[in-house]
Amino acid sequence: MAALPDGTPLYIGLMSGTSADGIDAALVAFPEHPADGVRCQLLGGHTHPWEPSLRAALVALGEGGGAGSLDVLGDLDARVGIAFAEAANALLQQHGLAAAQVRAIGSHGQTVRHRPQASPAFTWQMGDAHRIAELTGITTVADFRRRDIAAGGQGAPLMPAFHVAMLGSAEEDRAVLNLGGIGNLTLIPRAGHLLGFDTGPANALMDSWCQRHTGQPFDADGAFAASGRVLPALLAQWLAEPWFALPPPKSTGREQFHLDWALAAPAAAGASAADLQATLLALTVETVAQALLAHQPGTARVLVCGGGVRNPVLMAALAARLPGVGVVSSQAHGLDPDYMEAMGFAWLAAQTLSGRPGNLPSVSGARGPRILGAIHPA
Repeated sequence: MAALPDGTPLYIGLMSGTSADGIDAALVAFPEHPADGVRCQLLGGHTHPWEPSLRAALVALGEGGGAGSLDVLGDLDARVGIAFAEAANALLQQHGLAAAQVRAIGSHGQTVRHRPQASPAFTWQMGDAHRIAELTGITTVADFRRRDIAAGGQGAPLMPAFHVAMLGSAEEDRAVLNLGGIGNLTLIPRAGHLLGFDTGPANALMDSWCQRHTGQPFDADGAFAASGRVLPALLAQWLAEPWFALPPPKSTGREQFHLDWALAAPAAAGASAADLQATLLALTVETVAQALLAHQPGTARVLVCGGGVRNPVLMAALAARLPGVGVVSSQAHGLDPDYMEAMGFAWLAAQTLSGRPGNLPSVSGARGPRILGAIHPA
C-alpha cells in the first residue's frame, strides 16, 4: 500500500451497480495536499462475487419482478448487507488493515427499484447497513439516494459531484462517462452550468443477452457484438423510446430497460442473436453520443469508467461516433475505471461525516444541496 502522511484518514467505498456483476470494494484516501494533482488515491480494490442464487433474485427484482412476500424482502436485505460486509472485510484482510484504521465505509447497496417519476417518487437500495457496521466494526454511511429524492430530485446520478471534484479542469470542456449497467454522463464545462444524467442502457442489456445466448455473463472484448451487424430498423425503434427524448434531470434502471423491453420492438423478431447484440451496442453508443452532442457539443475529452471501458468494440465505436473528441479511460487522469463508483461512495461518506452536501441540484433537480445518507456508528 502506498505511503501516506500520518493521520490521513482511510475510507472504504462499496458499490454494486445495475449489472449486479460483483460488489466493488475500494480502499481510498483523499490527500489534503494531493501530489501530481491526484485528488483521490486508490490504495486497493477488491471485487467480491455474488452468491449466484442471491444475484439471480436481485436481478429479477430489479427488472420489475415481484418479491413474493415481506419475508423474502427482509431476507434479501439482510443477505445483501452480509455480502457487502464480506467484501469490506476481504479488502481489509488483503491489505493487513484493522477496522480501527478506516474512518468509515460508504455503501451504495443494490438498487432493486428506482421510480423517480412516480408520485410520490422513490428509490430503494438493499443492503442492511446495520449489519455492515456490526460485521466490520466500521462506521457505515448508507442510503444516499433517498434524501435527494425527498428534496424533489432524481436521486441519481450521484457521481457528478465526485467527478467534478476529482476531474474538473479549467482548460477544457470535459465529460465523464460511466458505462455500467446504465450509462450516465457528467458534463463539466470550463465555465458554466455542470450537468449530469443517465443516457440509457449500457452493459445491462448486452450482458443479459450475452448470458442468454452464450452462457457467459458478459461479452468479453465485444467479440459477440463484433460477430453481428447493426440492424438500422431495430435501432430506430429502440431510439423512439420516449424516455430518450426527456430533458435532464433524468435517471433510469433495469425496471425500465430490460430484455422484455428490447424484444418488444417489432424489428427484433427474427433477428439473429449476434445482430441483436451488435445493435444493443449501437444503442449504447448512439444514446451517449446524442446526449453529449445535444448538451455539451464543445466537449474536448470523454473520460470513460465502468465495465464498458474494457470492451474495445464499444470504445472504438464511441470514438468513431465522436470524431475530434478524445475518448479515453479515466485511468489516464489517475482514477481507476473499475473502481470509480466505489471510490465515489467513499467520498460521499467523507462528505456526510464532514457535514457537507453530496448532491448537485443542477444534476438531480433537487431543491438544494443536501447532506446525504444515514450514519450507522461502529
